[in-house]
Amino acid sequence: MRRTKAEAEETRRGLLSAAERLFHAKGLAKTSLEEIAAEAGVTRGAVYWHFTNKADLVIALFEDAPLFHEDLLALLSEDDPAGPLGALEAMVVAALQRLATDERRQRIYSLVTFCDQPELMTPVMERKTSMMEDVRLQLASAFVKAAERGQIAAPWTAATAADCFDWLLHGVIADWLKFGRRFDLARRGAEVFRLQFACFRGGA
Repeated sequence: MRRTKAEAEETRRGLLSAAERLFHAKGLAKTSLEEIAAEAGVTRGAVYWHFTNKADLVIALFEDAPLFHEDLLALLSEDDPAGPLGALEAMVVAALQRLATDERRQRIYSLVTFCDQPELMTPVMERKTSMMEDVRLQLASAFVKAAERGQIAAPWTAATAADCFDWLLHGVIADWLKFGRRFDLARRGAEVFRLQFACFRGGA
């Protein structure tokens, strides 16, 4: 019986979902197309009907995947009555909350950050690099505006504050994901960043 377009799309989505779970659990290098087919409950032939090879599947998986830096860009564009520093603080708290409560975002972040077969991830990494550069530029601009409005106290400068923010953010998330989610990312992350922003403002 000829499959309908809807059935074919359902199979494709099932394969992508299965691949995402297995890649996260085992890594890209140790996951075969046969295992993905079995996890999705279809034949190996069904995999090749939709994808040329593993690299093609990986590219498809990340086409509509939510990358963390894209979340940051979306949140960073929102204004805040507290000014640029207040907007940055609200952004990071919201971003950590979103990541902490969304398992798919966690899997995608882990796959992109701790990838064990980078040659399959070239298009994804190019997209991530582009997003990271956009985020850094917007962060730098926001911290410059905060400094111009007197929201950043010495010895901090806009540049050192932006670097500290960027490094702290990625370090906190990488630690949380790599070492078993050993703390409450949304709560503890918010506490840490509120203290850091108080430090930027010259508070104790």
